[in-house]
Amino acid sequence: MTVIDISPSVMQFLLAFIVVAPLLGAVAALLPAPPGLKGKNPDQAVLRHGVTVTGAVLIAAIVLAVGFDHDHPATMQATTDISWIPALDVRIHLGIDGISLPLLLLTALLTFLCALYSYFKPPAGPSPKAFTALVLVLESGTLATFAVLDLLLFFLAFEMVLIPMYFLIARWGGDQRQAAAWKFILYTLLGSVVMLLGLLLIGLKSGTFDMVALATDNGRGLTASVQVIAVLAIGIGLAVKTPMWPLHSWLPAAHTAAPTVGSVLLAGVLLKMGTYGFVRILLPIAPDGMRTFAPYLAAFAVVGIVYGSLACLALARTGAKGDLKRLIAYSSVGHMGFVLLGIATMTPTGVNGALFANIAHGLITGLLFFLVGAVKDRYGTADLDTLAGATGAALYGRAPRLGALLAFAAVASLGLPGLAGFWGEMLTLFGAYSPAEGLSRPAFRTFMAIGAFGTLLTAAYMLIVVRRVCMGEHTPHSQLSPDTQPTDTSQPTDAPQPTDVPRLKDAPQPSAAAGSPPRLADIQAYEAATWTPLVALTVLAGLWPAVLLGLTDPAVQKLLAGGKS
Repeated sequence: MTVIDISPSVMQFLLAFIVVAPLLGAVAALLPAPPGLKGKNPDQAVLRHGVTVTGAVLIAAIVLAVGFDHDHPATMQATTDISWIPALDVRIHLGIDGISLPLLLLTALLTFLCALYSYFKPPAGPSPKAFTALVLVLESGTLATFAVLDLLLFFLAFEMVLIPMYFLIARWGGDQRQAAAWKFILYTLLGSVVMLLGLLLIGLKSGTFDMVALATDNGRGLTASVQVIAVLAIGIGLAVKTPMWPLHSWLPAAHTAAPTVGSVLLAGVLLKMGTYGFVRILLPIAPDGMRTFAPYLAAFAVVGIVYGSLACLALARTGAKGDLKRLIAYSSVGHMGFVLLGIATMTPTGVNGALFANIAHGLITGLLFFLVGAVKDRYGTADLDTLAGATGAALYGRAPRLGALLAFAAVASLGLPGLAGFWGEMLTLFGAYSPAEGLSRPAFRTFMAIGAFGTLLTAAYMLIVVRRVCMGEHTPHSQLSPDTQPTDTSQPTDAPQPTDVPRLKDAPQPSAAAGSPPRLADIQAYEAATWTPLVALTVLAGLWPAVLLGLTDPAVQKLLAGGKS
């Protein structure tokens, strides 16, 4: 069933346009603007160009989804197959199915929202021209990763995103941005070198780099030892990008230093490239190798779930001077652990849960980083002790709509039933309860129990964050007026006071009543426009999971069956 019947040639054009248009837009952003388009502010003109290009890509992605045959989501659609390097049998092979289409839409949506947010709140740093061009190159590389069906093209697209993200962190980031950018690029490049060796091994041993042909062959043309070596090499590169514990240490630094839109794209899109590679390449092409490493992958995954949660609890405690952006970054380590656990089960239930958790994490964590960026803009800091200090009613009293939205995103992240975060984690744990044939049930049920414990830890640190940031620290005399409130001599004289907290400079400040904390600018119109789609999709995916699972399940069933529906 298709919502609108679109011819195959138009579908091919739409997919090619989605991949290539951001790259052409990046080139255009660096060129001098025509006199009629410059307007009064050239910087705003180039940011408007970014909104236009990403908006056009989003519209094309939506039309592609509307024309997608939802009765056959396991079939590759909108395919283009052109010979590129005949000597190596490398082809420009594009196509989408029920696995890649949701990730394509997520990437197009998040990039458009980041461009829209940047138009109204330009990033502090060098020329907006370079910023816009880098965001568009990043979008093109990510979209290509989810659309290409050739191993070498996949590698090129996978690497294409590294340089733009490096410069977004290094040039537009905050404190320690140079060190964070170098850590990001070194970790991911070293992982990618190992991954390339594994991809070449598969291509040379099987005689083709075509991902569809390799998936249909289902590893029959590769010996068990070749599969084990390939999974180890490719898996390391993918695990760094995911990131999997203990290869995660670049992530908190990168998120803490990155600008708001950089953090949104890093968490919402780039991390998905690693897990997508596990599903698209390793599961169907090297099943015997995956079966060998699946218990170890699951073990690392559940360690990451617990480790990420404990790190968040440590950052959230009073006096830890934890950074809220850093805390959300560590939460991503835990959430991506659930995705890896689902993949390691090698079952339709677990893999579907992993793909659902991928999309849910992109929506919810993207929203969280937008909100944390807004809080940091208003307070001038993301330090939890400062945010939760002697601020009276904290966000609920100073910017109630912003506080309510932050609480919503937090409870969505902890997996509240009825919101998107719930289904992926639940299906992943169900998959671990009954893993694929040949995998140890006692081991995976132990992993399931550890993962379930991780959900409790997630709830604990998220509720602590909501209590501290949205409600403020508990002070017994906080309801007293300043004239009657006794002096607390146990507090250090340099403790942050309400008047020490910087206000949002570019927003009007409502006058505060005597004795009440100064008000902050609440959600602005451009912020509401940017965040509303993420809120709506988080609720929709939670209440109607069949929309996403109906796309992924037939494709996963075919993929795990070796190309047979």
